[in-house]
Amino acid sequence: MATVDVYNLAKERVGSAELAEAVFGVEVKEHLFHLVVRAQLAARRAGTHATKQRAMVAGGGKKPWRQKGTGRARAGSTRSPIFRGGGAVFGPQPRSHAFQVNKKVRRAALRSALSRRAGESALVVVDRFSLPEARTRHFRTFLKAFGFQSVLVVLPTMDEAVSLAARNIPGVTVLPVEGLNVYDVLRHKNVAVAQEALSAIVGRLSTEVANG
Repeated sequence: MATVDVYNLAKERVGSAELAEAVFGVEVKEHLFHLVVRAQLAARRAGTHATKQRAMVAGGGKKPWRQKGTGRARAGSTRSPIFRGGGAVFGPQPRSHAFQVNKKVRRAALRSALSRRAGESALVVVDRFSLPEARTRHFRTFLKAFGFQSVLVVLPTMDEAVSLAARNIPGVTVLPVEGLNVYDVLRHKNVAVAQEALSAIVGRLSTEVANG
């Protein structure tokens, strides 16, 4: 079991913590990243694209010309897809793009993502995130101390002061443990985890390993 230093927001060492091998030391499986991230992004798609089919287009009640004797093909409505302004054939309709990924696969991918960041020494454990007030300058002091340009901050529960202080800073995302996901871990170069949140992550992901 690996041991890492625990820092305060000023990057002063205040202790140490153990990283469970079952969560932060597993084999990194790239194919799981592709599958799970694709599922996450597909679920975010609005799926509101739509075209009007023949029955939805206004007008076209009158037969454009008589059935026979004109030398032209018969036609019953100008709303037919062959006419300008007519309905679309097999056009896109509102739908969900989401698809399901097995829960064990999602959790295995998350363990792989956390293991990658831990292996790159890009995972930092902070004793606690506590800001005097919800001001961006206070959060920037933390970023400057650690030299972070891109960081995912994981809290045991959502802290409004931390969330408000960080929301206008590019490259920074704040999530509670239950919102931790593969996409956000991979798109940030660093992961800063509150020590209390670390225990919750290990408890959530290692339970499945024990039962699996």
